[in-house]
Amino acid sequence: MEQTWRWFGESDPVTLDQIRQAGATGIVTALHQAEPGAAWRPEAIAARQDAIAAAGLVWSVCESIPMPNAIKLGDAEAPQAIAVWKDTLAGLGRAGIRTVCYNFMPVVDWTRTDLAFRLPTSGLALRFDMVDFVGYDVFVLGRPKAEESYPAALVAAAEARIAAMDAAALERLEANIIRGLPGGDGSYDRAAIAALIARYDGLSAEAMRDNLKTFLRAVVPVAEEFGVRLAIHPDDPPFQLFGLPRVVSTPSDVRALLAAVDSPANGITLCTGSYGSRPDNDPVAMAKEFAGRIHFAHLRNVTTEPDGSFYEAEHLEGDTDMVAVIAVLLAEEVRRRAAGDALPIPMRPDHGHVLADDLGKATNPGYSLIGRLKGLAELRGVMRALDHAAARSA
Repeated sequence: MEQTWRWFGESDPVTLDQIRQAGATGIVTALHQAEPGAAWRPEAIAARQDAIAAAGLVWSVCESIPMPNAIKLGDAEAPQAIAVWKDTLAGLGRAGIRTVCYNFMPVVDWTRTDLAFRLPTSGLALRFDMVDFVGYDVFVLGRPKAEESYPAALVAAAEARIAAMDAAALERLEANIIRGLPGGDGSYDRAAIAALIARYDGLSAEAMRDNLKTFLRAVVPVAEEFGVRLAIHPDDPPFQLFGLPRVVSTPSDVRALLAAVDSPANGITLCTGSYGSRPDNDPVAMAKEFAGRIHFAHLRNVTTEPDGSFYEAEHLEGDTDMVAVIAVLLAEEVRRRAAGDALPIPMRPDHGHVLADDLGKATNPGYSLIGRLKGLAELRGVMRALDHAAARSA
């Protein structure tokens, strides 16, 4: 597998030199500062490629082309938004970028309630606390009829939790949740979140799934034309938030989206942490079932709790058998090479802990240097050991 690393551009506290020191060869990035609603300019794509190449690396994966709410809602603005998306996709394909990761999550992308959960090691991890989230939804945001979305016992526990929080704790909880909104860097407030959620009133999961299918029917032919592999990222977490539909959360969801446009260009990102944070998902079984359509892998692990809470675990610990997942992906690469497909599956270590010298430094949540370096080293060791075992048995 190609070892890659997410980079947020020149403003990222982690530099390209440091990424190269970590042993990655590919970069996963996007034009985060591009004008909203406009196709990415070819010269901007080329400038990002050149900056990466100057550091001895290659732009391997685009993550992500912005996905406007209009497309997810299927409203009157959707056709124009899809046209812009197609233009950006074509520009990336012309530039030789072969993998594009995107998501179809409504309102919030990744969502966590704690961005600095202290581990027994004294490192810091991302955490989703279900009680905190329910408390925010029902008693802080005050979404209409929000309490009907949750079991009564959970609502009662959330009410007590929120009542015990002081103003600073409530402000921190809201800020953490807002970080999961696209561009959630202070550009949203409580009223803006409520307004976005309200736009989805009455939209069923089936209707949103139909909007995803409409999108795929429009963009997959462009991906095929320019040799790009689309890799949809799962919902994170893969269950309903704010009463909104989530349509990329389970194996049945994946089967439906792959069947909607049955093309090798229409594939998935296997995010073991996202799928793994839902206990009825089995990431190893999913890797086996969908191996032929896995075009990108986010290799991270989570430890789940009975009420739906979870935190980011060590890459080789947590609830998912990471060694088994990697074994499936390596076997799929062997199968592809035998079939004449030499393009490796890009993987990246995801959501590293904040450790050692990174403690106290400004980092993008989940994207510290040392925690991901540690994770990549562990994952690289697994890959090397499995390759060695396969060579000895050949």
